[in-house]
Amino acid sequence: MRRQRVTVRLGVLTVTCLLVVGCTNVLVVASARPTAAFAAPATVVSPSPSLLAPTPVATASAWPDRPQGATESASLVRVVDGDTIRAVVDGVERRIRYIGMDTPESVAPGTPVEPFSLEASAENQRLLLGGELILERDISEVDRFGRLLRYIWIRRPTGEHTLVNLELILRGYAQVATYPPDVRYAHVFLAAQREAREASRGLWAP
Repeated sequence: MRRQRVTVRLGVLTVTCLLVVGCTNVLVVASARPTAAFAAPATVVSPSPSLLAPTPVATASAWPDRPQGATESASLVRVVDGDTIRAVVDGVERRIRYIGMDTPESVAPGTPVEPFSLEASAENQRLLLGGELILERDISEVDRFGRLLRYIWIRRPTGEHTLVNLELILRGYAQVATYPPDVRYAHVFLAAQREAREASRGLWAP
């Protein structure tokens, strides 16, 4: 019995036929190797420029340097923890919760003192010294616990303003916690948190 191998090119397929002469069967083996004429070049797709551009990080010159909304003066009574104070507003002592940020718990009932909470409380108190306490409103007046929701500013005798919420985030004592509709400084707080994290400050230290 005599065998004969025949190779046939059909389009992109190279077909090898093994003919067994004298038999009715034909064994066909197809190879899916494209010929050089049909081989497609490799294509590399680059991301669009917008995907490659880094997210802008605000610099110190971009931080707000004075209140942007309605304000009221207050007299500090005491610091409760890293994100809450008690102050006299319009002759009434109120509990005030900082907007847009959260610090580790140190006084929550039934909750153990969390790491870095005492440091955050001490830094909060240090920032509140040496100036006039100013409260800035956003949209909401109070939270579900009846606490006033405010951005906390200190106006120094030189006229310089310090946004305490921002400073606590920037120094790594607090994390951003945004609750719409109170988002006036959300983009600024997020930029400050990125800076603190990249610099390994406070909560972001190894």
